[in-house]
Amino acid sequence: QVQLVESGGELVQAGGSLRLSCSASGRTFSSYAMAWFRQAPGKEREFVAAISRSGRSTKSADSVKGRFTISRDNAKNTVYLQMNSLTPEDTAVYSCAAAVTYSPWRVPEQLAEYDNWGQGTQVTVSS
Repeated sequence: QVQLVESGGELVQAGGSLRLSCSASGRTFSSYAMAWFRQAPGKEREFVAAISRSGRSTKSADSVKGRFTISRDNAKNTVYLQMNSLTPEDTAVYSCAAAVTYSPWRVPEQLAEYDNWGQGTQVTVSS
């Protein structure tokens, strides 16, 4: 198990940028693929972006490609989500999640593959 704590969410104007951070406890952070999901009011949780254990492979949802970038620093046990060109449609609670993977390159995208979750951080984009 790994404990995850997100930070960095806040109110921002459309067109602005934010960087979310997710800090993980434990000594085995590099054993986990990491992902960001988001849930807007009245909607289901959706995949945003994910990164492999090694950090060499990433995937992102079509809705955020070219605007959001996921990265990780295994020495700091932290995963980041850089969000640029934000729109009101990006308003949601953003949660990070961890999944044990045996391949250093695998990037899970399905919610059910992740069994460690943070509490989430609120991102609100005003128009």
